[in-house]
Amino acid sequence: MPNAGSQVSICDIPVRFDTYEGCSHNCSYCFVKRKYDIKDIKVGETAKTLQSFIEGKRNSSTKWCDFNIPLHWGGMSDPFQPVERQKKISLECLKVFEKTQYPFVVSTKNKLISEGEYLELVKRCNCVVQFSAACEEYDQFEAGASSFRERVEAASIISKHKRVVIRVQPYFPKFKESIKRSVPIFAKAGVYGCVFESIKYQYKAEGTIKLRGDFVYPSEDLERDFKELRKICHDNGLRFYCGENRLRGMGDSLCCCGIEGLGWERNTANLNHYLFDRGGKNHTSNEKEGFGLLFQSLTPRHIVEGFEHNDLRRGLPMPMQGQGVFKPTAA
Repeated sequence: MPNAGSQVSICDIPVRFDTYEGCSHNCSYCFVKRKYDIKDIKVGETAKTLQSFIEGKRNSSTKWCDFNIPLHWGGMSDPFQPVERQKKISLECLKVFEKTQYPFVVSTKNKLISEGEYLELVKRCNCVVQFSAACEEYDQFEAGASSFRERVEAASIISKHKRVVIRVQPYFPKFKESIKRSVPIFAKAGVYGCVFESIKYQYKAEGTIKLRGDFVYPSEDLERDFKELRKICHDNGLRFYCGENRLRGMGDSLCCCGIEGLGWERNTANLNHYLFDRGGKNHTSNEKEGFGLLFQSLTPRHIVEGFEHNDLRRGLPMPMQGQGVFKPTAA
């Protein structure tokens, strides 16, 4: 069953759907490796569980969600990795999405989504397609995925029919100049916008600082780079989105998935809207007792840590205990 995790505190579409567990793309920087052995690829959620969610069935992590919130497909595993050619689990899910017209954002590094029956179904779905792509130098880190050039070609095929967003996630500062040269390539492929989020290390890399469990680049350095990247995106007619939580307000939208203007209902009762868009911070209409189980685990400490303290430095207001940043229940 699609589920929500701690991203609900900062994300407009935090409900994740994964048709596979594990991933043969085996990207060297993959954050999922911290938790799971991604080499052990198994079938994850299926068309049946997807249909159940669409019909309104919810688990303990999504009972607060009483509307057709867009699903983020491919949060922990690529739904179009090579095993899909044999299993075809994602193909069956596309059929459900096409039939129901339920909104979703799908993230992939594989060209399969732009081929044959997959493309024909995507054309008829209510969706945004995201390709993770930065520049050709990244191919060395993503040996199992389609190449950068293959993904750009796939994006150019799909963009004729659906909105396509490029995810430069993770962003490596040392490749900034190459990524800047990629932006016009994305524009030529018909891409709608690009989202940027920096790499997080488990070890001390050159130029990084310790921020709780990760080593990250200072927000001041990223802000400088992102200003350059935002300008080149805008100069090429692309939207700029910032997936970096410490700098989310730099983006053209607080929702970094590129879904604005599609009429999709989102979860705006989150910390980003609390800090940057008080007027747009709305709560779910679901007031039934017990429907806020997920939120009960989000203490003020979790909320502050989830936003990485950057906005304390910037002097923006932070939520305090008792203020009720989230109010999914009547309690």
